[in-house]
Amino acid sequence: MEAQAHARALYRSLLRELPARSIRTPPSPLRISIRNHFANTPYNPSPEYALARRQEVEQAIQYLKAQRTYGALLERYNPNADLSEEERVRLTARRVGMDMPEEWYGTGKKGEWGVKFGNVKKD
Repeated sequence: MEAQAHARALYRSLLRELPARSIRTPPSPLRISIRNHFANTPYNPSPEYALARRQEVEQAIQYLKAQRTYGALLERYNPNADLSEEERVRLTARRVGMDMPEEWYGTGKKGEWGVKFGNVKKD
């Protein structure tokens, strides 16, 4: 009975590490596969088989925890990683106290950004 309780705890901790899902959506194929993996184990497996399966699941849980931590750290220390190149350049310029010219990000016409700031005289 203790082995079943341990397997249930491993199953729950494994599901906790997966991305959350809405109650209204059907379970993902990965969740179905994990459930089938736990449901289709032999009733009285040999101790070696049970140990190997438990170690596999514990390693998978450790891997998923590490991936979640990696994602959180990546987001924390590289917040602009998912931005486009133009947006990244604009934010970098803003960080040092500069603004990009209008022509850089497409709102002005090429060669006319100086007119807006009074740097170029119109003929």
